[in-house]
Amino acid sequence: MSTQSYNPFETAQHQFDHVADLLDLGQATRDLLRWPMREYHFSIPVRMDDGSVHIYRGFRVQHNDARGPGKGGIRFHPMETIDTVRALAVWMTWKCAVVDIPLGGSKGGVVCDPHNMSQREVEQLCRGWVRQVSRNVGPVLDVPAPDVMTNPQNMLWMLDEYEVIHGGKYPGFITGKPLSIGGSQGRKEATGYGVIFTVREALKDLKLKPQGVTASVQGFGNVAQYAVELLQQIGGTVVCVSSWDQGAKCAFSFRKKSGVSVEELRTITDPFGGIDRGKAQDLGYEVLQEDAWIEQDVDMLIPAALENQITRDNVGRIGKGVKLIAEAANGPTTSEADVALCARNMFVIPDFLANAGGVTCSYFEQVQSNMNYYWNKDEVFGKLDTTMTSAYHAVRETANKRKLTMREAAYVISISRVAQACKDRGWV
Repeated sequence: MSTQSYNPFETAQHQFDHVADLLDLGQATRDLLRWPMREYHFSIPVRMDDGSVHIYRGFRVQHNDARGPGKGGIRFHPMETIDTVRALAVWMTWKCAVVDIPLGGSKGGVVCDPHNMSQREVEQLCRGWVRQVSRNVGPVLDVPAPDVMTNPQNMLWMLDEYEVIHGGKYPGFITGKPLSIGGSQGRKEATGYGVIFTVREALKDLKLKPQGVTASVQGFGNVAQYAVELLQQIGGTVVCVSSWDQGAKCAFSFRKKSGVSVEELRTITDPFGGIDRGKAQDLGYEVLQEDAWIEQDVDMLIPAALENQITRDNVGRIGKGVKLIAEAANGPTTSEADVALCARNMFVIPDFLANAGGVTCSYFEQVQSNMNYYWNKDEVFGKLDTTMTSAYHAVRETANKRKLTMREAAYVISISRVAQACKDRGWV
């Protein structure tokens, strides 16, 4: 990670400004889309197990809802900031638009560390978050979902609290729910699988066969695990993954030249994606420091952790053999690093296209919940594959036609769609 001060919202605005110039957007449209339409900042009091009361800071940011209800996850993280939530809300707007689903962009967060909280304390935090915004979210307003360090159980607690407050059954209020209470088949796999659906198409453009392609992955949470799983199924080999170690307060990379076994690593991984270092060594993995994942001699890198991971400080350490970067995380590449990648003619699948499988399947769950009707897993994966593949080819065609990078092309498509919706509504 860069040692420089990093503000993800400034990065999101910089990316928007660049494409606004390409599209020659009017000033009113720029002013509307450059900032969130609404923000909620609030305090959540939680009585801890020892009897004390701790006050947590929570947020919900609604960037734009011209194309439909807001959509976006809720992340629990000790380093959460309002600017991170703003940036993620902006990127959600573009993400929904690039895959052409009728939703806008939102995001939520709480400054907390679930590692150090009991299940009861986390439940009270989830219910407290809903109590603070229950009048401003809902099936036809703004639909939350899981994100970093939140899970289906958290979503169920939030749903239950929302239904208690509003006196009814509203399964479409939130997505990422357990299958037993209105969740969708395929939701847990969706983001990681969606990444590999776009990778599969990019490999065709690069004249590479999936069989034998090698990759290094940053992170081993839900997204990374299922990306690794599907990449292996189509013939690829992952030689290195990284994971955050809560005890050591830093990341470690785990390398096995013969290839990582996702099933094997899952047996020694905690619910937050942390791999046990000692047990990994017992299984024959080489344990490396920090961001060694970026230096591996592979065909492809998949950053699948947090924002601000490929920076001007480490972009020069990317292996010479790397041909493709699939951004499974939100905002993993800084603007300065992106310039360096372009100079190397690196093929980059931008984050809000690569990882749009999650929100796409969340949309499927929302539709199913609102209809009280559910699809089987094969139907979900079929619809997901079709949506992701169509979006990838639309971006690739725009990039080729207008001589743009994949990131620029994805932004041109998404921002154009949102700007047109704002215009059609008479907002600008």
